Order: sequence, then structure tokens, then C-alpha cells
Amino acid sequence: MTNNLGWTDFEKVEMRVGTIIEANDFPEARNPSYQLLIDFGSELGQRKTSAQITSLYSKEELIGKQVIAVVNFPKKQIANFMSECLVLGAVEGKDVTLLHPGKEVQNGLRIS
Repeated sequence: MTNNLGWTDFEKVEMRVGTIIEANDFPEARNPSYQLLIDFGSELGQRKTSAQITSLYSKEELIGKQVIAVVNFPKKQIANFMSECLVLGAVEGKDVTLLHPGKEVQNGLRIS
């Protein structure tokens, strides 16, 4: 199913590149998840999120990995944790493969 968006709709979604600087277990989450701290550069700073990516990634391999996230959604309470952005990934069943730039780029760059 495809829903058509106008260009102005797409422009409202602020997707940015950030680097994961912390990855911790999140035992309070309903589904297996990590709590992530992502650095989006000097303009946006660091943001927290949770991600259901435990089936494909270890905490150790996430540190230093650049990812793409939506940074202008409202904050969302997940268990006892406040999520401040949404990391993007390709979903196949319960497996989520993180989206990332093909080469290392500056944190905070906007996806367009």
C-alpha cells in the first residue's frame, strides 16, 4: 500500500545523521530493546531513544555506529524512559536493520 505525500509533507520530517555513543540494556521495555544515546552534533546535541534491535546487534558493535533518526517527533514515554528521537531501520519480522550513511559523515547532517 502506498500513500502519496506532497513535497511539503516530506520536508516536515527532520531526519539527521548521528553517532551512537552509548548502548545499554533496557529490561523494563515490553520487547527486547536497548537504550541508546546518540550524538547529533553541536546544533542538536545528544538525544536518547530506545530501539528493538537486540536480535541483530550487540551493544558493543553499536558504539560508534552512525545511524539515521527522525529528530522532530514529540518525546515519547517508553516504560521508565523518555525517547527523544526515532532511529530508522528496515523491518523484517522482529529483525530491524539500522539505516546508516554509506560513508562516515558529520553528525547532524540532514537527510533530504
